[in-house]
Amino acid sequence: MDDIETVDLGTLTENCWNNVATGEATFSVDIDRTIRSDQSRLQQLLENLYRNAIEHGGDDVAVSVGALPDGFYIEDDGPGIPVDELEDVFDAGYSTTEDGTGFGLSIVQQIADAHGWDIRVTDGSDGGARFEVTGIKVAE
Repeated sequence: MDDIETVDLGTLTENCWNNVATGEATFSVDIDRTIRSDQSRLQQLLENLYRNAIEHGGDDVAVSVGALPDGFYIEDDGPGIPVDELEDVFDAGYSTTEDGTGFGLSIVQQIADAHGWDIRVTDGSDGGARFEVTGIKVAE
């Protein structure tokens, strides 16, 4: 990470949503936090998670971003991830779609690791998938 800067996480999450083909998907954000990160890499992380939600949740999936005490989450109301696949989703080349490359979530993991953050996947509050990025220090 060579280009660490102060980033308005709420604004960036919204801007990234506008960079992704979202179809009829809906988006909500409830985060007001400034963090230190490599903005271009964080943008890639966010956009990959949005694409993943749309690819697996369908064109009308609802995606939300919210704050955690030491990070943020992105969750959707799609079908979720089967329990027996939770440990595999970050593996390079792992995909459940015929035309997927299996690199999107692997890249997300690499970006989180490079920042010294943790990422985990769990069930979303509405049955979909929830990705939690933690270990983030709020910018002073």
